[in-house]
Amino acid sequence: MDSCVIPLRHGGLSLVQTTDFFYPLVEDPYMMGRIACANVLSDLYAMGITECDNMLMLLSVSQSMSEKEREKVTPLMIKGFRDAAEEGGTAVTGGQTVVNPWIIIGGVATVVCQQNEFIMPDSAVVGDVLVLTKPLGTQVAANAHQWLDNPEKWNKIKMVVSREEVELAYQEAMFNMATLNRTAASLMHTFNAHAATDITGFGILGHSQNLAKQQKNEVSFVIHNLPIIAKMAAISKASGRFGLLQGTSAETSGGLLICLPREQAARFCSEIKSSKYGEGHQAWIVGIVEKGNRTARIIDKPRVIEVLPRGASASAAAAPDNSNAASEPSS
Repeated sequence: MDSCVIPLRHGGLSLVQTTDFFYPLVEDPYMMGRIACANVLSDLYAMGITECDNMLMLLSVSQSMSEKEREKVTPLMIKGFRDAAEEGGTAVTGGQTVVNPWIIIGGVATVVCQQNEFIMPDSAVVGDVLVLTKPLGTQVAANAHQWLDNPEKWNKIKMVVSREEVELAYQEAMFNMATLNRTAASLMHTFNAHAATDITGFGILGHSQNLAKQQKNEVSFVIHNLPIIAKMAAISKASGRFGLLQGTSAETSGGLLICLPREQAARFCSEIKSSKYGEGHQAWIVGIVEKGNRTARIIDKPRVIEVLPRGASASAAAAPDNSNAASEPSS
C-alpha cells in the first residue's frame, strides 16, 4: 500500500518508510517543492502517522536549463520542499541532486514508531462510510491551465469554462496539492478510522480498488459522490480526456480516502473544517462499505459536488447539486 512497515529488532517499534518523486506540473518552482514534499508525507499520513522523523530530498535538474535558470529555479524548489517539511514537524537532512534530461523532485520520509501510532489499512467493516479530504480534478486543472496558451486544445473546452474559471481552478488545485494531510491523519485516531489511503496517480477508483483488496473482511466500496473542483467535470467531458467522472483521472498529492464508522463520519467532516486547524481543510462523505468481494466501484450516475475555488464568487460556479460536506450518499 502506501508505506512499508518493518518491525524492528528493538521491542515494539516499527520502521515506516515511503518514497515518491515526479515531474513538475505547476509553473511555480516554490509551490512545486511544497507539493512534492506534501505528496511524500501523504503516504505516512494515510496510515494515521502524524510525526515524521526524517526526510531526504531527491532532486534532478534539467540539462536543458541554462545556468541562470538553474540558479533561480533550484533554490526555490528546495525552499518549498523544506518549508513544507518544517510545517510537517520534520526536517530534510540529506538527499541527492543530479543533472538529468528532466526536472524531477521527490523524497523519502522515515519514522520509527510504536504500534498505536499507525493504523493498518485493512479493517473496514460493513456499514462504514467513505470520507474524502480533498476535491478531485487536480490533473484537469493543471492541464486546462496549460491549454490557455494552446488554441487547438482551448477551443475544445472554451464553451464550458472561462479563462478566469481556469485560473481560479488552477490556483485552487495548487493550494490543495500543497496542503498537508496531517490534520486528517490526526483525526483518523480521534474518530476511530478502520482504513485509509491517499488519492494520487491511479485516481479515486484505482486507489479505492487497491484499498478494498487489502481488507481482512469481505467488503466492497461503493462511491456515490464525487467532490470535484468547480468546472473540472465539464472540462473532462468536453475534452474527452482524463476520465474524471469515471474515477480514473490521476491526482497529485490528493486527499485521504478514509473508512470511518458511520456514526463518526459527519463529526469528522465537521471537525476537520474547524478554524483551529487553519484554513482550507475540507471533507465529504463519498460512499459506503457494503458486503462484497473486496472490490470498489463508482455508481453509474455519481453525484458531482462542485467545489468552489477560494476567490470565486458564489454565483460563478455554483451548481444545483452543490452539497453539504456531511451529506449521506444515496443508494
